[in-house]
Amino acid sequence: MKNIIYVVLAMLIFASCEKPNKIGFVDNGTVINDYQEKKDVEAAFQLKEDAFRKRADSISIAFQTEAQKVQTEAQRIARSNRKKAEELIGGLQQKQQQLQQQMQAEQQQLTQAFQAEIDSVIVNVKGFVKDYGKANGYNYILGTSDAAATVMYGDDENDLTQTILEALNADYKK
Repeated sequence: MKNIIYVVLAMLIFASCEKPNKIGFVDNGTVINDYQEKKDVEAAFQLKEDAFRKRADSISIAFQTEAQKVQTEAQRIARSNRKKAEELIGGLQQKQQQLQQQMQAEQQQLTQAFQAEIDSVIVNVKGFVKDYGKANGYNYILGTSDAAATVMYGDDENDLTQTILEALNADYKK
């Protein structure tokens, strides 16, 4: 009986010496969406997108003008040479397809470049949170968002969202 009391006492002593885990959490959506680097990437992409749209619009207007001229010419020629008129219309359709493919390819490249930059921003944020956790003695920093609520409840004192966001933006300004 004495041995059991000593064993229980020893276990209590060891348990009381164990350091408790330090856990925090962040709202992923807030950190990512309010991070200045992401805002800058989006603004730069928007400028590129606007420039692309203007260029696509001017190409479209130029093509429409050309198409009207070709159709008028094809109608005029069709009376005397139907085959020549069909060739003109066929060339116009081919040019339209090429322009559409070119615009789609450029749009796709723009979208892929944007996604690559956003992915890079997310990797930077994850690395920053990891380094912040290590530097501040956290065993875990959990992430949550409205879409995937991995933290159902947490004390406000454990919510590191604003702290990390401020530190992240300060680091980005350097």
